[in-house]
Amino acid sequence: MPAIPETMTVARMHAVGEALKLEKVPVPTLGSNDVLIRVRACGIVPNLGNILANWTTWYPQMPLPPLPAIFGLDPAGEIAATGDLVHNLRPGDRVYVNPLRSCGSCRHCRRGDERSCRHAAFQGYFGFSPFALQTFGDYTTGGLGEYMVAPASAIVSLPDNMSYDHAARLGYMGTAYSALCKSGAGVSDTVLVNGISGTLGIGCAVFGLAMGIRKILGTARDKALLEDIRALAPHRIEVHSIKDGPVDEWARSHTVDGEGVDAFIDCNGPGAAHESFIQGMRALRRGGTAVDIGALTGDVPMDLHFMMDNNQTFIGSQWFTTEEGQQMADMVGAGVADFSCLETHAVPLADVNAAISGIAGRHGGFSNFVIHP
Repeated sequence: MPAIPETMTVARMHAVGEALKLEKVPVPTLGSNDVLIRVRACGIVPNLGNILANWTTWYPQMPLPPLPAIFGLDPAGEIAATGDLVHNLRPGDRVYVNPLRSCGSCRHCRRGDERSCRHAAFQGYFGFSPFALQTFGDYTTGGLGEYMVAPASAIVSLPDNMSYDHAARLGYMGTAYSALCKSGAGVSDTVLVNGISGTLGIGCAVFGLAMGIRKILGTARDKALLEDIRALAPHRIEVHSIKDGPVDEWARSHTVDGEGVDAFIDCNGPGAAHESFIQGMRALRRGGTAVDIGALTGDVPMDLHFMMDNNQTFIGSQWFTTEEGQQMADMVGAGVADFSCLETHAVPLADVNAAISGIAGRHGGFSNFVIHP
């Protein structure tokens, strides 16, 4: 490994709504249980520009890291150095960093449920409550810089056949994978995915196939994108534009005796209409499970009496665990999960502001936008 410099180039935000500034700052120091990563690729999501400009207005109860801040949610690279209590990771290892941070010592963290920690935050992104400010103080660097520090417990080891650019998509792929795991769907099952052509939906398609799910039913608006999704596995994926009729009637028509789907994953985002979600719930069979990962906003009517009588389950699923991250990487390594459908658009750190502002032009969830620090 090359010698570690004293300073590094980063992109920092000094004020909400302003462009990120390229600056030189000290390379962060390691704690005993930490690793220093030389970042090679950092994913950026399609709505990052809106989040950086509007998050404090939209969700004031969910803080951004104290400014000036180094953002960057999905980093991948190689380990440059390890803390003195890190024994199973070594400089040169190719890794992805799960950005979900927590306090590490509350009752939820001690039982392995970091997502329920009241201090939970995404390193380089936002926190889930005002208590997240403590966590931002522990880990101050996101992935939009040459180096970052993260706890060893957040590290996912990458197989040789997985590029850094593909690894930088593991966050949103992982959100979908975790939802599929929670749904309990297996090789005999049919899964309905609303918003399958988007950033989250692609993950449901890729990992639904990798997990051996028998039939994947995907909905969205854009018929051309839907056909591109279907082309991934025409014998196992069926698609439907919501412009062509109700989701539930179509989905039930693809199940035995119209029983309904075994699982329903909703990937539609905050601005989506509620009708498709409601129809997705109506598509569930008796005993089926629904999982929301798209963060649809507003009050949505749900017939709880019907759900109870029919033994149905609804789950809100946020992000994924580092264990699930390692499972995904291992599936890619074994050739079970195929990320080749992703169309990477990579730009250097110097062009980060142009990249953030230009993300609107994309090929649905197939587009994979990354920064190379």
